[in-house]
Amino acid sequence: MSRETKSARFKNIDALVKSGGEVTIGRIGQVRCGATAADEDQSLAMLARQPEESLEELLDRLDRAIVKAWDEGEYIDEINR
Repeated sequence: MSRETKSARFKNIDALVKSGGEVTIGRIGQVRCGATAADEDQSLAMLARQPEESLEELLDRLDRAIVKAWDEGEYIDEINR
């Protein structure tokens, strides 16, 4: 994978963390594996890892969910259903 491709991967996660936000991966309550993203004010996304979903795929979904929260104001919560 080229350096340019690597730097473009997870760019929203990178921007969130650089701006003081937080990303957490692991057990979340009863969810065996999940990923959350939050800025200083609120949760942006809370995703549950799907069966057969790789960690990389989960991070791709988290990256897309972050930009969806920023651009469209849609906050995804798969943890507290």
